[in-house]
Amino acid sequence: MAIDVAAHYQTYGPMVLRRCRFLLKQEERALDAMQEVFVRLLTYQNRLRGDYPSSLLYRMATNVCLNLIRSSKHTAVNDSEEIIASIASAAEHDKPIFLNAWLDHLFRQEKPTTKEMMVMLYVDGMTLEEVAEAFGMSVSGVRKRVREFKTRVQALKEYEHV
Repeated sequence: MAIDVAAHYQTYGPMVLRRCRFLLKQEERALDAMQEVFVRLLTYQNRLRGDYPSSLLYRMATNVCLNLIRSSKHTAVNDSEEIIASIASAAEHDKPIFLNAWLDHLFRQEKPTTKEMMVMLYVDGMTLEEVAEAFGMSVSGVRKRVREFKTRVQALKEYEHV
């Protein structure tokens, strides 16, 4: 059964736009990203399941925005790195620059979805259940991925201090 894109646009368009604004920090880029989400929904409407439309669109918006962030080579500091660095609440001037480079290095070694999961959990404040639903995983699977990621972060932090 095909997804009713027009109805989803009316119902979930504002949510998708808020997500895009939050990740991209620029109104024009956010509007373009929102449009891209619904173009993709229209393109793949016969292949996608519409059981949980808000989770589907939220994940699509996250993916579109992260792809835009990755592809933007003209900025000196990557927006996604700024978002993650803000989690660390760095107060010093040079610390965010160091954290950006460190987080970039850290996530380069991870599965592509790990970064999305961490953003959803620690930036967006989603629950483990919501993230599991968005990725089609069990809660224990998400919990395991988070635990493994935290272990690697701790190992890197200990290695850096040696």
